[in-house]
Amino acid sequence: MRKIPVLIGVALLCLSRTVVHAQAVDSFSNKVFHFPALLLGHLQSRTASLNQDLTRQTEKMLQKMAQREARLEKKITGMDSTGAKQLFAHTQQEYAALIQRIRTDTGNRHQRISGEYQPYVDTLQGSLSFLRQNPQLLSGRTGSLPPTIQAPLQGAGSELQAMQAKLQVAAEAKAFVQQRKMQLNQYIAQHANLQSLVSKPLGAMNQELYYYSQRVQQYKDMMNSPDRLEKKALAQLSGLPAFRTFMQSNGQLSGLFQPLGGGGGAMGTAQPIPGLQTHAQVASQVQGQVSAAGPVGMEALQSKLQSAQSQLDAYKNKLSQLGAGHTAADVPDFRPNDQKTKPFWGRLEYGANFQTTHTNYYYPVVTDLGLSLGYRLGHSKIIGLGASYKLGWGSGIQHIAITSQGVGLRSFLQVGIKGGFSATGGFEYNYTTPFTSFQQLKQLQYWTKSGLIGVTKTVSMKSRVFKKTQVQLLWDFLSYQQVPKTQALLFRIGYSF
Repeated sequence: MRKIPVLIGVALLCLSRTVVHAQAVDSFSNKVFHFPALLLGHLQSRTASLNQDLTRQTEKMLQKMAQREARLEKKITGMDSTGAKQLFAHTQQEYAALIQRIRTDTGNRHQRISGEYQPYVDTLQGSLSFLRQNPQLLSGRTGSLPPTIQAPLQGAGSELQAMQAKLQVAAEAKAFVQQRKMQLNQYIAQHANLQSLVSKPLGAMNQELYYYSQRVQQYKDMMNSPDRLEKKALAQLSGLPAFRTFMQSNGQLSGLFQPLGGGGGAMGTAQPIPGLQTHAQVASQVQGQVSAAGPVGMEALQSKLQSAQSQLDAYKNKLSQLGAGHTAADVPDFRPNDQKTKPFWGRLEYGANFQTTHTNYYYPVVTDLGLSLGYRLGHSKIIGLGASYKLGWGSGIQHIAITSQGVGLRSFLQVGIKGGFSATGGFEYNYTTPFTSFQQLKQLQYWTKSGLIGVTKTVSMKSRVFKKTQVQLLWDFLSYQQVPKTQALLFRIGYSF
């Protein structure tokens, strides 16, 4: 999964030290001069990659939804042309407009950002803007920034601004599709005879929207998950009074509390939000009622506050039970596949296993060392390929000799059952003749087939390298056809990472 690189934290960590030591030694100033350029360029490229992924996923979702609605329109038109004309009026144009916006919107129009607040992105964007206005913190000297720093600094800020804009378009796209689903469901409720005709396309729309919502949430988590070093660096930058004042006037939250002109203090007096009482009005009203009640006024106030808190907690529990705050896309009516939102590389699973067999007098004791590459179809379904090398140990304790006894090619399918147990099946080709050169492996008559079915027990491990240990008991139902007959029961121990 991707993340804002740790290196940006190191750059911000150097800011406070730069202010103090900027005029110390020329060699130190040169280090500060070159160091941020690399970090800011890295931040720019990583954020640009996230922007491309979000654009591609949003465009893909909107195109699929537009295609499904076009097919629905044809089906409904055949039975209710007038209703279909009203239901799908201008729908394709709106999908096309959203696709165009996600492709081109870079946030340069300075439109007001709405939707879910992204705290870390806001802080990082403000930090870059603050650094542009205070170039001495990066260059160690007054004046404009050199091109080697100015270009990546400007680029990183532009990519972050574009990311915020694209997240907003993504939220609008999700809301539009949810609205379309609601309209389609309302139409079907009034035309029961069409329910069987459109229920399957609507189910596909629901799945597509759910998986898209999960992917967007992953991008948000990537942008708002600073590690310990980044938090420390931003905390030191926030220690600058000039930076705090800058964020109070330029952060996204400043739009909610615009200071009045001529007010005292850094923030001034907050502008009242229309329709809401100000803090001063509430405090004045509470103080007046407490004073009028006399000595028992404070006790009565505390009692009422406790009662109100209990009632509020009861309402929150009821809303939670009813699923308040969730949409149809957030609460799916199907069993989600937790692997569909992962990238291709995130669904791969690497493994290694070994088995020791004692064959008849034609062959010595052999150990199969295997490697595998699996692809997760779902949470408990894996399909994959592998290869093995057969290592011979000699004919006995007095005749130990390490030899090449063969190789194997494998395919496998593993389906989870319960409690770490999985049903396992596979098909293998094995070259079971000792060889000294790879040219001998081309002799197909020496390759034998194995058909395996059995059970696998997976034990999760805390190791960073070997995440899981797998114990397999397999039956080779094709072993009885081999001449000479091979071992029917196989016991393998493997590890996945």
